[in-house]
Amino acid sequence: MAAVALEYRYAYPFASSVERAGDTTALRLAADRKPERGVWFVRGLLRSPRRAAELLLAVGEVARTRFFVPASMLERILRLADPVVTSGHDRVRFESFSACCGVYARLDLLAGALDAEHVGPGTTNVDMGTAMRGALAHVTDDERVVLSVGASQVEIERGAEIAVERKVALPLRWLKGFVEVQATQAGMKAALEADGVEARRFLRALPRQKTGSQAAWVEQSGRGLRLAFRKTAGAVPLVGIERVRLLEPLARHASRLRLYTDGAASAWELSFPDARFVLVISPEPSRGFSGEGRVLGALASGGDAALPRVRATLAWQPRLDEEAIAAELSLAPSAISAALGALGTRGLVGFDLAEGAYFHRALPFDLELVESLHPRLVAARKLVALGAVELGRSTGEARVTSGDVVHRVRLTDDGAVCTCAWYAKHRNERGPCKHVLAVSLASDSDDAG
Repeated sequence: MAAVALEYRYAYPFASSVERAGDTTALRLAADRKPERGVWFVRGLLRSPRRAAELLLAVGEVARTRFFVPASMLERILRLADPVVTSGHDRVRFESFSACCGVYARLDLLAGALDAEHVGPGTTNVDMGTAMRGALAHVTDDERVVLSVGASQVEIERGAEIAVERKVALPLRWLKGFVEVQATQAGMKAALEADGVEARRFLRALPRQKTGSQAAWVEQSGRGLRLAFRKTAGAVPLVGIERVRLLEPLARHASRLRLYTDGAASAWELSFPDARFVLVISPEPSRGFSGEGRVLGALASGGDAALPRVRATLAWQPRLDEEAIAAELSLAPSAISAALGALGTRGLVGFDLAEGAYFHRALPFDLELVESLHPRLVAARKLVALGAVELGRSTGEARVTSGDVVHRVRLTDDGAVCTCAWYAKHRNERGPCKHVLAVSLASDSDDAG
């Protein structure tokens, strides 16, 4: 059966391209938005054009790669592989997700990357077609390359304006993965680090053959890193080694490689003088971020009360300071964290590991449909509405009637415990079950009453 999808119509005013005129090469990214005449999200001269082109190509490559998807699904999925670009005052971010939802990539072009005429706030989808990717592959450092994000009638300098309109169906799994990966990053801690030389040495030494689901770990070895096939203290898990090989050609320009982990997933951050490239990989190739369910707790928590107030503070900030927002709104920091987590599920914020903070951006899809992407949350709300939750304040154990079965739920400081089959299989590694969510919702409602 075909995957359920959300339909979203993109109207590109021209086809993305790389155009050469004399000694100038203009990189023109067609955006799903038409600003007023002469207004750009971003326009500026790339100071390291070859490196920027390679990093942009890598973002596009992730969007067009399947690490674990049946071949019969590939052509349909690749039609949906347009990266998202966000401009936020002092930087430009490009984000993409692999076809299998198990690999996320983000390129941050920082302030020093552009000799900018203008950098303004905005988020849009970018058309990176075959012709543009081919042109990017031939960009050299002796050219003047202008990066322009955004579109207006003024941009059409080749004669008649070319309008490109296409209808794109965004699969629910892709959208869920995009928001889930932000929650995954928010739970990560820095673990390992190596300078550029050691990073290149490590990446070149990785096995060339596919390792599938074979368990492996990355551990510190002096100033560098090494791959091990047994777990040691402080090691970062790495299942599906081939998924990080995309970093090898990029590392020749990198000054540092830093690894983050939450004990299951891992993030690989390459640093450059004026850019950062991060690759986040799921715990296993067959395990996409879309099924993790980490955002469910934030959606079901008390963050809902603070959410509209926190949302009102969003103004395309490249870094959202939770303590400052808490002080401004006179709310507890925990309420701000919960609200930002919930806003992440709505595609309104992403998470920056290097900054250790969320940033504002908006994914281009209908934000009102977000909760319908999470069947466990929908089922939990239904259980509450049916009166199937008995909280049991005196015993500390709630009872949830689901069909003919009564499940017992206990909420503890170390997490929730449930007697259902979902909890027995996944514990709390892939988010809460519907019964735990139902108890959380009922508890919040009872407290509010």
